[in-house]
Amino acid sequence: MVAAWRRELPDLDVSPFEVLSRVTRLARHLDRARRLVFATHDLESWEFDVLTALRRAGTPYELSPGRLLTQTLVTSGTMTNRIDRLAAKDLVERRPDPADRRGVRVRLTAKGRDRVDTALADLLAHERELLAGLPAADRDQLADLLRRLLGPFDERS
Repeated sequence: MVAAWRRELPDLDVSPFEVLSRVTRLARHLDRARRLVFATHDLESWEFDVLTALRRAGTPYELSPGRLLTQTLVTSGTMTNRIDRLAAKDLVERRPDPADRRGVRVRLTAKGRDRVDTALADLLAHERELLAGLPAADRDQLADLLRRLLGPFDERS
């Protein structure tokens, strides 16, 4: 693709494609692979995102809806819908916020914790296989470069 653009538009610097188009293609492949892993656990990608945010919070595995918004980068209406759907599957529950009588906390249920833990273990096993072709030093270097590339985006969110 890069060679074709260089041939067709030789005066245009298409070098960003050498990195970013590959990152985009890789993201599509990874998204597809992750969806397949999640499907074996009866989860959608967005469900995994919410459940892992709660799981990472540590005992008692709960967060306010506002914290879930900042961790999953969705709107409040979207988050309300997601919490409703996860609660209907008995993966999370709403509880009163002890610090604010008007507020609620979203807590991971035992079923949700089991589901996300097994899905995470399978995802990590699959992703280790995907990275097996890269020596550890290359993986570390790639992780560092991607962290630096993502830094400005993460600072804005």
